[in-house]
Amino acid sequence: MRILFLTHGFNSLTQRLFVELRRLGHEISIEFDIHDRVTEEAVTLYRPDLVIAPYLKRPIPERVWRHTLCWIVHPGPQGDRGPAALDWAILDGVREWGVTVLQADAEMDAGDVWASVPFTVRPASKSSLYRREVTEAAVQAVRLALERLETPGFRPQRLPRNPDGTLGRWRPGLRAAQRTIDWEQDDTAIVLRQVRAADGSPGVRDEVLGLPVRLFNAWPESELRGEPGTVIATRDGAICRATRDGAVWITHLRTVDSGDTVLKLPATQVLGTERLRDVPEIPSDPFDPVAGDTWREIECRVVDDVGFLSFEFHNGAMATDQCRRLLDAWQRLRATDARVLVLLGGEDFWSNGLHLHRIEAEANSADASWANIEAMNDLTRTLIETDDRWVISALRGNAGAGGVFLALAADEVWCRPGVVLNPHYKNMGNLHGSEYWSYLLPRRVGAEGVRGIMGNRLPLGAQEARDAGLVDRVMGGDAADFARRVEVRARALAQDPELAVRIRAKQQRRRQDEAEKPLASYREAEMAHMRLNFYGFDPSYHVARYNFVHRVPHSRTPLHLALHRRIGARAPAPDAARTNP
Repeated sequence: MRILFLTHGFNSLTQRLFVELRRLGHEISIEFDIHDRVTEEAVTLYRPDLVIAPYLKRPIPERVWRHTLCWIVHPGPQGDRGPAALDWAILDGVREWGVTVLQADAEMDAGDVWASVPFTVRPASKSSLYRREVTEAAVQAVRLALERLETPGFRPQRLPRNPDGTLGRWRPGLRAAQRTIDWEQDDTAIVLRQVRAADGSPGVRDEVLGLPVRLFNAWPESELRGEPGTVIATRDGAICRATRDGAVWITHLRTVDSGDTVLKLPATQVLGTERLRDVPEIPSDPFDPVAGDTWREIECRVVDDVGFLSFEFHNGAMATDQCRRLLDAWQRLRATDARVLVLLGGEDFWSNGLHLHRIEAEANSADASWANIEAMNDLTRTLIETDDRWVISALRGNAGAGGVFLALAADEVWCRPGVVLNPHYKNMGNLHGSEYWSYLLPRRVGAEGVRGIMGNRLPLGAQEARDAGLVDRVMGGDAADFARRVEVRARALAQDPELAVRIRAKQQRRRQDEAEKPLASYREAEMAHMRLNFYGFDPSYHVARYNFVHRVPHSRTPLHLALHRRIGARAPAPDAARTNP
């Protein structure tokens, strides 16, 4: 089928559906929801069989849904209506939720239901639930709806009317007064729900040490205590704030100004040293086992000759100091007796490369960019040069840009089926990229593969990445199943008598590669291009970074997404489009 995605942006859910539906053989074009006339023009140009709205913030124009079948992917169960479905689910503490594919109609979220798939609500932030449970359920629901669309005699289910004549359960967007915390009265569970329900956007408006801010990314703490509302500790950029019955870690804040468009940054960076002068820093050693709840970015453990390194960096971004701490943890892990070392990344993201928000916040963004990429390169080189162990990158979550090539520094790359990779830099102002990709990528995909991957701006699913040579093994189901399989397979590999042979072969190849062309030469060439990106006359990278971190609305849909807007794009006969029944 010819399907048009109408979406507010090319977010994680939209990318996953894009990958899944193209794998099924459908042709997908994308139009960003900028203006009704733009949407109408896109439908006229493309003449789609079906319009799917996976991520939309306003209704589809009536002139579109009246004549073309349009589906809304709603992050709520059948009958739920309104713009804040997942927010309400978290605040209400529900255990079961769902995703519904419904037909666009005159009333928002009240159209006929084509499919609805339930899921269990994990205690997590709105963003995390959206990336994992909501996305998985959405894929299942859309696939089910497509099957039903081709089933003779199937009719979508109409929502029954309530006694007052309304359809379903309408719940409006949350007001600011509903997103508040009473630190004297609210217990830890309530605080966590409030922050998690507002995660990503808009955050919980509050005041910390006299500074008006919005709170993001909360984690429970079971040991530290203090007067409710007080900041009792810091750790790696986060603050710990006491509640009535415990404490929570808040990793990120955003100051509240007249426009409320400033950057989301680590909490200690926003508050500053003067406000925090009397607050103790309570570090957590990555190798120390933790009995209760707490928050830490990096965690290491060794099990049966296998070393595991997790790094839970917010949104997958890796700042200069985070790269250095991760490098230190890696060196310590390498000093253990573990024969196999596994890089697990975070649960939602493996890595997305440079920390663009931190860079944007610096007075000299070019210097900050340079320092960040140098730290990424130091880490990548250390992984490449770990030639006395077998190294595995196990991707539980998505990866993009330099994060993908960091993963390729391992000997093997294992991936969960639902992971999406964006192994390119071009969308960030034609950034050249480093992380030794010019050495790592050709070893896996060859020269022709390099041109295809680095010239492509579209996401790859796990299976497509495996077919391209970026990934060695796709396994498991959900994140928990994948983690179990990784541990079992890594432990078996550590006990394999042939492992020593594989490591010797690896060492020989590394010596040969270094003799042919030193790693330093690859880095020098890459960084020459990066210097132009950061310090040259072309500001494209800096403009793209600014637009990304400040969420500047799109003025048009990029041509690599809008198949229907490319020169020479074909259009079927007018009667080929599937009309709205």
